[in-house]
Amino acid sequence: MSRKVIITCAITGSVHTPSMSPHLPITPDQIADQAIAAANAGAAILHLHARDPETGFPSPEPAVFDQFLPRIKSAIDAVINISTGGGMTMTVKDRIRAAKQAAPEMASLNMGTMNFGLFPALAGRSNWQHDWEPKFLEDSRDFVFKNTFADIETILADLGDANGTRFEFECYDVGHLYTLAHFVDRGLIKGPIFIQFVLGVLGGIGADPDNLAHLKRTADKLFGDQYQFSVLGAGRHQMPLATMSATMGGHVRVGLEDNLYLRKGELAPDNASQVRKIREVLDGLSLEIATPDEARTMLGLKGADQVAF
Repeated sequence: MSRKVIITCAITGSVHTPSMSPHLPITPDQIADQAIAAANAGAAILHLHARDPETGFPSPEPAVFDQFLPRIKSAIDAVINISTGGGMTMTVKDRIRAAKQAAPEMASLNMGTMNFGLFPALAGRSNWQHDWEPKFLEDSRDFVFKNTFADIETILADLGDANGTRFEFECYDVGHLYTLAHFVDRGLIKGPIFIQFVLGVLGGIGADPDNLAHLKRTADKLFGDQYQFSVLGAGRHQMPLATMSATMGGHVRVGLEDNLYLRKGELAPDNASQVRKIREVLDGLSLEIATPDEARTMLGLKGADQVAF
């Protein structure tokens, strides 16, 4: 595996709400500006969601994605990765609409149905910009993040087979790796495989170094040398687990989707600041960062000229 490290930056997501940070990008212009700055800071892959420009509510609308995707593509050469995780209120059909239309080089693909608890974020906060925010968080107490075998089959067919999009396989627990292996065994997924280990989401595996080591051992057993991996540590675990990933031979993910802070008590002013911080860590480990084209080669991507935006 190459020792060039791919930095993914997840720009806005659907987990955090506007009241949590004034720096969370909401509008298409804000998403584009922060994505371009993150790429210029060293992110080879940009992981993108969309939001309603007025309320900040997570949006599946291709028309909203259309307001920032072409601008990002024309400004920088980073790989565009469109989420199929979407947001809590979306159906699977809604979640894939933007990626199906845009035919990006990459899309995320979640590898299992799970609880996804956001409600602990309600603690200690009483002032909200929008009425939807506390309800959205509270509703996660009774929410199941649905990613069935049939859902996965549909996404693989509609995006992978139809559009040549390759996937970042998001694995929130050990069982998700076995689900991924099931699809590999069926011949529906072929290498190179790119796994995003996700640690620290309530309902998934905990953000513990031993858990990351166990995920890595399991993936080694299931996929041998036919995969590459990255690590998403939620919240304050972002930088420690990204650093551990780099020392284990993996890639890294940062961004305001996963963590709103730059350090304890200090909100990150933008996504690029987190990219610069992990670059300092990688430099201290004598590791080079991958360019977008090097990431394309490592992950077997089709190229930016083959997308539909």
